[in-house]
Amino acid sequence: MRMLIVEDDAGLRDAVVTVFEEESYQVDTAGDGEEGLLLAEQGIHDLLVLDIMLPSLSGIEIVKRLRKKGQTVPILLLTARDSVADRVKGLDAGADDYVVKPFAVQELLARARAVLRRHGTLNPEGDISYDRLSLRPKSHDGYVDDQPLKLTAKEYKLLEFLLMNKEQILTREQIFDRVWGFDVDTSSSVVDVYLHYLRKKLAPAGCDHLLRTVRGVGYMLSGKS
Repeated sequence: MRMLIVEDDAGLRDAVVTVFEEESYQVDTAGDGEEGLLLAEQGIHDLLVLDIMLPSLSGIEIVKRLRKKGQTVPILLLTARDSVADRVKGLDAGADDYVVKPFAVQELLARARAVLRRHGTLNPEGDISYDRLSLRPKSHDGYVDDQPLKLTAKEYKLLEFLLMNKEQILTREQIFDRVWGFDVDTSSSVVDVYLHYLRKKLAPAGCDHLLRTVRGVGYMLSGKS
């Protein structure tokens, strides 16, 4: 699972990164609002954690711009302000929840899990599922029913991104940036190759039809005809 943390306090940012990385999240960071918005607009994250008071662009303004563009990514706000007005302002902008600073690490993790569950991303066991497919982070593998798919690391990341965005079209560029990163010496055609690998592993269980090609755009995970 990949998340973005936008926080200008370097010490706090590093501490939050450590917490989520220990929970097996892949974490990207930004130290100001403009950089945070630029990264968030890539559409490759499963969760955003935004400080409200940021240089150049506030966390609430980032939320407003993302929601205006139709992005539904779960967003958790960090705020030092504990007034009802500030909480309401953030939630009305489109954020899903907030954590007041200073906060306990376990509260931050719990609220992140709760937000992801409400979005239908995680089930109560912490697994990601759709139709007969599931990903189990504890075993770092995918399953059809209870049969393991024996995924490689890249196949796991690919299926994870598709599951996290089920029934949504993902462009090749989005998939490439999410699974391979921005600075790699290969082309986006590798996405097609790995989708082929993934389909072959799903085929014996009759689930390969769930991986749909959207011609000229990209791919999506959908059981709807």
